[in-house]
Amino acid sequence: MTQRVTRRQFLNYALMGTGSFMVAGITLPMARFAIDPLFAAGADGDFIQTSIRMDEITDEPVKVDFTFEQKDGWYESEVSDFAWVYRDGDNIIAFSPVCKHLGCTVTWGGDTSNPDMFFCPCHNGYYTKDGNNVPGTPPRGPLDQFEVADSDGYLALGALGANKLVG
Repeated sequence: MTQRVTRRQFLNYALMGTGSFMVAGITLPMARFAIDPLFAAGADGDFIQTSIRMDEITDEPVKVDFTFEQKDGWYESEVSDFAWVYRDGDNIIAFSPVCKHLGCTVTWGGDTSNPDMFFCPCHNGYYTKDGNNVPGTPPRGPLDQFEVADSDGYLALGALGANKLVG
């Protein structure tokens, strides 16, 4: 027993099938956009291991270089950066070298008249050893602070955040 499909049924099936493909073509990318961040590997908690050993860190801030892979869209590159690192008792402190005034690079002891301070040469800005900006100088806030960890005896730097020493 064969059942023939009428012309009206064929057009109905064809339009329903085409409509279903069009709806799926619109809906699936939107669903992927909404769900994809749940499956993406996050880099927020990643630490970057440096070449300096934890037992080499003293109470004098030193420049510690590090590199990491950065992905901008489809372009991947290796970025070099550094941090100012020192020991304060049992704690390791790591500061960003970026001045909070205009983004210049600060140095430790860069001004001979204030050798125990971070100095921004762009506009004569000063920071104390704990990263706090000195009142009356251009910086608008304290230096940002890296999270630190011990990675098999080597210093590892994490996310950059607000300075926890000056509140």
